[in-house]
Amino acid sequence: MVNNSMSNNKIGPNFKKLRAQKGYSLEKVARLAELSLNTVVRLESGVNKNPTIETLTKIASALDVSVDDLIK
Repeated sequence: MVNNSMSNNKIGPNFKKLRAQKGYSLEKVARLAELSLNTVVRLESGVNKNPTIETLTKIASALDVSVDDLIK
């Protein structure tokens, strides 16, 4: 798990910004990342503040960005 609380506060907004830049819906990201829509929604909305590295890796891959881009 990513434990840097500073990063955790930024994952949701970074995810939303990167997703919007691609023009992807939450449903499309979930499909591309092979994650449930609920998982994706909870991450972007900030409900899930402690995603696993596996989840972050899948989302980063779906958005064609690095994990660092999601957590910086």
